[in-house]
Amino acid sequence: MAFRNLGSEGELFPQSVFIIASYGEDGTPNAMNAAWAGECSRHEICFNIGDHKTTANIVRRGAFTVSPADAAHVVEADYFGIATGKKVDKAAASGMTFTKSEFVDAPVIEEFPLTMEREVTAIEGDEHGARIVGRVVNTRVDEAVLDEKGRVDFGKMRPIVYDSTRRVYRVVGDEVGGAWDAGKALL
Repeated sequence: MAFRNLGSEGELFPQSVFIIASYGEDGTPNAMNAAWAGECSRHEICFNIGDHKTTANIVRRGAFTVSPADAAHVVEADYFGIATGKKVDKAAASGMTFTKSEFVDAPVIEEFPLTMEREVTAIEGDEHGARIVGRVVNTRVDEAVLDEKGRVDFGKMRPIVYDSTRRVYRVVGDEVGGAWDAGKALL
């Protein structure tokens, strides 16, 4: 192998593509595409977000929803990342269906097969940029992406991830080994 130093470039892969939805001050739903996020425990998600309409919405309302984007909605997911809610009504322009969550003060986007409804538990920063932690209040899933035991089958869901080195979305791929199992060959 031949190695090259890339300096301070961060090259972690994959980055989940999360669609974060919230309500504005006037009750208008909004959504954004965020890749700088992840689970920080089984029941919490943490993400870093800059000066966006979504940031102000979440700080004001204390709630949001998160949907992993799927291959069937890559166009809409990308739109939520390139359009700004400060200038356009992204919910209306996307053609997607936003409904009120039963559990938190935030919208659910009906077309995404998995949505985690969250309440804010911590904010470092303010409406101009923050690290936000949200606790899962409810996880809502389309039965079509469940396996025979009632677990989410990501093979059926086909979530997308962001490849920052190429600036493309990729579909989560094949199984290559069992967690807490493949390594037993070395025990």
